Amino acid sequence: MLPMKTGLPGRALRLVPYLTPEEVKQLCAGCRGRQRERDTLLILLLFQTGLRISEALGLTVGHLSRQPGALEIVGKGGKPRLVACPAALSHRLKAYAFDRGLGKRVYPHLFRHSGAIERLRQTGNPRALQLHLGHASPLMTMRYLSTLTAEEALRINQGVRFED
Repeated sequence: MLPMKTGLPGRALRLVPYLTPEEVKQLCAGCRGRQRERDTLLILLLFQTGLRISEALGLTVGHLSRQPGALEIVGKGGKPRLVACPAALSHRLKAYAFDRGLGKRVYPHLFRHSGAIERLRQTGNPRALQLHLGHASPLMTMRYLSTLTAEEALRINQGVRFED
């Protein structure tokens, strides 16, 4: 008997490796140490939602809170999609995030921005900040000014002393 032609490429017919729910439970039970809860949640998140690792690592609280039972993900190629997230997992993720997380993406350059904004809050001097950061143009430094609130600006100006 001749093999049946399906019209599918050969790799589409290969068996896909997978873990059973029991094996996933075993992996979770094997998590140890200080990061046990984090590691367990990551395993469950990957298994129960089917997210790519890059999508899972990029999650913030905002992804969890917009729509109950779903995550808003920006996936491969910048394509947004809704992903179902079981209620029990969603609650555990929220509890973990609020107990330990900041709720925002943290990356190395964020520290430069944060330090610059704090210097501006304390000094109120954009020219000094421009020189400190090595910006060639004051326009680059002006971006940080927009983050100051009216109250912060008032506090800075109240610190100015005039001779009587």
